[in-house]
Amino acid sequence: MEHIAAFLLVVSCSQDLSGCRETPAPAPLFEAYDACQAELPKVLTAFTSRDKRTFAKCLEVDPALEDDYDQLTWNVLPNGSLEASLSVSSVVVASDAASGKPAYLH
Repeated sequence: MEHIAAFLLVVSCSQDLSGCRETPAPAPLFEAYDACQAELPKVLTAFTSRDKRTFAKCLEVDPALEDDYDQLTWNVLPNGSLEASLSVSSVVVASDAASGKPAYLH
């Protein structure tokens, strides 16, 4: 099984940054962070030609947690920089066998 070391996030925005959306990357997963970084200029060139403003960022992935990441958060700041992170949710859901109701553990 190949391990994932980086995830490529691409976000396209309107010129004034009032509307932004995730854009599917041609190859979003990389076995090495450096390989993702090397791909950034190509991705930015390709997407900038068709979208008003495009941002891209490589996010490091811990191979031990690659199947556990369940939250991607990102924000384009007014200065035009992209902040982004991958994380593992801290909520664990278990059921109470006696009542059959979910119990939420934090």
